[in-house]
Amino acid sequence: MSEESYVWGTGKRKCAIAQVRLCLGDGEILVNDKPYQEVFTRPVHRYMIEQPFVITNTVGKYRVTVKVNGGGINGQAGAIRHAIARSLAKENELFKPILRKEGLLTRDARIKERKKYGLKRARKAPQYTKR
Repeated sequence: MSEESYVWGTGKRKCAIAQVRLCLGDGEILVNDKPYQEVFTRPVHRYMIEQPFVITNTVGKYRVTVKVNGGGINGQAGAIRHAIARSLAKENELFKPILRKEGLLTRDARIKERKKYGLKRARKAPQYTKR
């Protein structure tokens, strides 16, 4: 992969969708044209985004450009992690079993359950009164 070519990947988590472009470079990660440290202030979310690079031992080798929308901050971090892992697996086939073993290539299918009629929320029923 040369400097001007890139590998792309799409990741999803809850309602968040992330599109990632992975290029050879200085290790800079831009999320919606801002450094990811500005967008994600919590160390947990930063670690989630860096996790695919730490596992594959490629920290600082790629420049990452991310477009993410939908969901909250937690879902967006998970979507970015999923997209980076998928693009790394596409870039180098040797990374695929490593990322698969850590569970980063699997889409997290947990989403909000819909509200059902006759209930107050998805599962909460109105209080039962005998008399």
